Amino acid sequence: MKKHISAAMTAIMAMSISAAIPVMADEPVSFTIFNSKTEIQEYLEEAAAAYGEENNVEIEVYYSNDTVAAHLATRYAASDPYTLSMTDAKDIYSVGAEYGYDMSGQDWTADTDYAITVDGKVLGFPVCIEARGMLYNADTIKAATGEDFDPSSITTLDDFVAFCDKLVESGMEAPTAILKPDWSLAAHYLQQVYEEREDVDGFIDQLYGGTADLINDAKFNSLMDTFDVLMKYNTFAAAPISAEDEQVHQKLSEGEIAFQFGGCWEWNDIIDFDYTGNIGIMPVPQNVQDDYSDCLVGGGSKYFYIDNSEYTTDEQRQAASDFLNWLVYSEEGQTLVSETCGMVSAFSNNNVPCSNDLGAYVKQYVDEGKLVPNYNYDPDDHYSILGANMQEYLAGRIDRETLAQDIEAYWSSVTPTVH
Repeated sequence: MKKHISAAMTAIMAMSISAAIPVMADEPVSFTIFNSKTEIQEYLEEAAAAYGEENNVEIEVYYSNDTVAAHLATRYAASDPYTLSMTDAKDIYSVGAEYGYDMSGQDWTADTDYAITVDGKVLGFPVCIEARGMLYNADTIKAATGEDFDPSSITTLDDFVAFCDKLVESGMEAPTAILKPDWSLAAHYLQQVYEEREDVDGFIDQLYGGTADLINDAKFNSLMDTFDVLMKYNTFAAAPISAEDEQVHQKLSEGEIAFQFGGCWEWNDIIDFDYTGNIGIMPVPQNVQDDYSDCLVGGGSKYFYIDNSEYTTDEQRQAASDFLNWLVYSEEGQTLVSETCGMVSAFSNNNVPCSNDLGAYVKQYVDEGKLVPNYNYDPDDHYSILGANMQEYLAGRIDRETLAQDIEAYWSSVTPTVH
């Protein structure tokens, strides 16, 4: 009897104690996102906060102006990597290959052609599709010429020169502008020299091996001929490497110029000004006519990878994976990508119209199969070093032959990127 009474009293006491202690709800999983697209930082922060509240997770979104690979390296060195990192494609083959989580089993892999696979593992989730070409202001062209602008009427460089002369005669003193940053000059414009050819890897091997002959290469000269024309009509010709990006975008937005080489990601920068409307994108005109003459250059632009290091828990990886699936399959996620951020979705199931006019043009080229693939395997210092050489050329400090020699010297001095 004493034993039964004692047991009963113990049970009652335990119940009393448990009743006095509040039952805590499950603690939310916390994870971090690194964003490398400055123009969507605010939108991503807002979406992460709303998503987190609805799904009982805590998400912090970070941005850095540092080179992506270098910034991520400092985080790993500090044993504090991001759970979900947005990188350039080339970083998936290096940082992602070392630390990335295999996403091969995810449903979204069947709804895109742009995922990055390394050694049989899906490591890169495509954030969007971006493309490069010649931006144009159709309204200001019509105001100058009195005629609707048909970009398909300009296919060769000779056509482009004749059209620029027509604009000058109509009163537009300087119809073009050139962005000076190294990423624009080397990672985007010069990059086409590698991309617009049948055997890209074979050409890059020649550059690595020191056997390429750029000054006699048809594609190099074709694109540099076009660059020379852009320089000739450049509204900032007096001080080309002093022009700030904002000045270039303002002149295109407000109709002071008609043409600027660039990409669809510049949309938000362009509409910040007194936007005239009707800015589009067309292929870069060249006198060398080939399979790429009516194409833009582009593809998957930014990629997420999920950290698979010891510093990230399985719960955090699952939470990050759930967020990616939300981007692909929920109405809110699709709207965030295509409408709020104005990006071209890399997923076939996303039918939300792109709010970015330039992105809408890019989507047409994608649908028509007129997109030359990006070459994603440049060494990390490619655009900073060769961008400086391109700036020298833009400033008139070196000639084309010297530029060709500088490019060849760079490639023959670096270690090939494994991919």
